[in-house]
Amino acid sequence: MRFVDEYRDADRARALAAGIAARCRPGRTYAFMEVCGGHTHTIYKHGLEDHLPPEVSLVHGPGCPVCVIPMGRVDDAVHIAGQPGVIMTSFGDLLRVPGGTGSFLDAKAAGADIRMVYSPLDALKIAKQNPDRRVVFMAIGFETTAPSTAMTVLRAAVEGVKNFSVFCNHVMIIPAIKAILDSPDLRLDGFIGPGHVSAVIGCEPYAFIARDYRKPLVVAGFEPVDILTSVHMLLGQLAEGRCEVENQYARVVPWQGNPVALEAIGRVMRLRPHFEWRGLGFIAHSALAMAEEYAAFDAERVFDLPGIRVADPRSCQCGEVLKGVLKPWECKVFGTACTPETPIGTCMVSSEGACAAYYNFGRFTRDRTRGPAGEREVSPA
Repeated sequence: MRFVDEYRDADRARALAAGIAARCRPGRTYAFMEVCGGHTHTIYKHGLEDHLPPEVSLVHGPGCPVCVIPMGRVDDAVHIAGQPGVIMTSFGDLLRVPGGTGSFLDAKAAGADIRMVYSPLDALKIAKQNPDRRVVFMAIGFETTAPSTAMTVLRAAVEGVKNFSVFCNHVMIIPAIKAILDSPDLRLDGFIGPGHVSAVIGCEPYAFIARDYRKPLVVAGFEPVDILTSVHMLLGQLAEGRCEVENQYARVVPWQGNPVALEAIGRVMRLRPHFEWRGLGFIAHSALAMAEEYAAFDAERVFDLPGIRVADPRSCQCGEVLKGVLKPWECKVFGTACTPETPIGTCMVSSEGACAAYYNFGRFTRDRTRGPAGEREVSPA
């Protein structure tokens, strides 16, 4: 199948791996961050690190939408779900994410009506089927999923559905990357840019990374050959002394993005002055909220929320994992107290979480000589 078989071709992958090794300068190491959690899962599902030379390290970033939701926002959502007459709807990834007072599944077990949906349109359908109930959609995700939320709100407004609202937790990728770049914890040589987000926002928003921080970025697809090609392109830029934004995923990502999707977001949502990210703290202008014109669909205005900030459990090191400072197996509770069935942190819950990738694909230890920031790394095995 086109775009599947050709991007999983073993001969192409081996040729790229050889090209990557040839482009590494003797005595130099390279650390590239894959921003998106989807890339992290491809890397470990297909064992791509095993085909890279020891000079190249891949560092997971904060691009998992479920993982960056702070515990206080989960508690707010559980509070809404517990109100009389409420049907809370959510993507399946979020059901087990722990807050300070428990997860959606805990609330459901206690009697709350919480339903898994595959899109916000499913939530709107439930609202139309239950006019005597208040239906709330727990909206999460980067710019990838924000357009579908915005379009659903626009449809609800046109159809006059008054019992539907959105608890908006959409976040934006550019402020998160800037926070990573400003962090003293990591020394990165470049970025593998997120493919799905870029299909909406395009490639131009990343220009500041090359211009101001002198780091190359290659927007990449999600197949093994895509990721190996992006690493090859990054090394090519560094070898030639260039720092540019390049688009390896041009078959899906238009350089200017999707204007229809961006227009929908702009109509329905506005920037928040600040928003808390798990592991990264408060980041200014990094998240979206419902615009004044659509206040009737804003669950934060419809319901009285506690809005209490909740500290992460001391045993959980999701913050360090999200920033790429720690590998998942370096967390004290990874694979023991914290598993997908009994998660302590969000990185173990989400299908895009780094800890889930390591756990599901057996990457409990790494026989590597370098850590994520270029320092000496010793496997615990």
